[in-house]
Amino acid sequence: MTRSRTAAGLAVAAALPALLTGCAADGRGAGPAGTTAARATAPSSKPASSDPADSDPTGSDPTGSDPTGSDPTGVSAGPADGGAAAGATAGASGPATRDASDGAARPVRSPTKPVRVPAGVTAGYAVVDVTTGKTVAQRQAHHRFRSASVVKILIAADYLERHRGTVPARDMALLTPMLRGSDDDAATALWRRGGQGEIVRRMARRIGLTETSPPPAAKPGFWGYTAISAADIALVYRYLLRRAEPRVRDFVLGNLRKASQCARDGFDQFFGIPRAVPRPWAIKQGWSGYGAVPPVKCTRARAASYRIGAVTMGGNPVDFGRPVLHTTGVIGDRLIMVVLTLQPSGASFTQSAERVTKLARDLYLSVA
Repeated sequence: MTRSRTAAGLAVAAALPALLTGCAADGRGAGPAGTTAARATAPSSKPASSDPADSDPTGSDPTGSDPTGSDPTGVSAGPADGGAAAGATAGASGPATRDASDGAARPVRSPTKPVRVPAGVTAGYAVVDVTTGKTVAQRQAHHRFRSASVVKILIAADYLERHRGTVPARDMALLTPMLRGSDDDAATALWRRGGQGEIVRRMARRIGLTETSPPPAAKPGFWGYTAISAADIALVYRYLLRRAEPRVRDFVLGNLRKASQCARDGFDQFFGIPRAVPRPWAIKQGWSGYGAVPPVKCTRARAASYRIGAVTMGGNPVDFGRPVLHTTGVIGDRLIMVVLTLQPSGASFTQSAERVTKLARDLYLSVA
């Protein structure tokens, strides 16, 4: 009996250090050690914030057509704080935003190398983080291009900011097809009623655009010859999302979200952003210099071909001769993307659309 008790006591004494060591190592035991470990690893639960986003135009002159793209309500995105580790990651690679696919915080990153622009193409682009307003990618963002139909965003916003209350049915019949189907006749009517170039001057002052100006004095009715830059059009989207009155934001972006694939002039306006990145997106496209007949006719087209050469405006030349093809808009709840291009002389619409789509895809993948 005595021998048996002694053996049992020795066995317990031998096992006790191991048991105590195990409790301290995994931190799950009761007491201060376990409590400290739990505090150290508990993630922060700070909620994400939210915010909106988005559109594109061409000229009222005979050259061209224009695609539009669309989204009315703006975009939601926000930084998420996942504790010290997540904070360190966001600081290293850019602001974190909510990813539409899984709801997790994900950074908008700057490209590690420049995106390749196709040979023969002059491109100016800007990609902006919707949440922070930070430009995460850019190339010749201040180079000026003729707007083609992208100016229709300014025409619509200017009309809405000057007219309070309910929009008359006759004006709604102009604004809606101009934004959704890039209707050139509707744009011309609103352009004339708004004072032509005064529309551009008013909106430039209101938003703070420094590279946007009306068409040349010799062509006051040609709204598609408005000069724009990628940086300025990104500011236009930012204005709609952050500063414009809700009724202006919702109307413009709402119609852009409902852009039709086939524009009123018969051109397919789903190139660039619509074909390059996943939905949801809101777009406004622009094109000019491809003649009156689209390669694939969606609807009956009406347009004449008209070209003039480069015109210098304030020391910054704008080329009115070569074809232009632009894709602009808001992608998901994360990005504003503006890609403006001057295509090679004689380029076909189909080839130009393929080049712009590849450029938009490469640009999106570089920051997504």
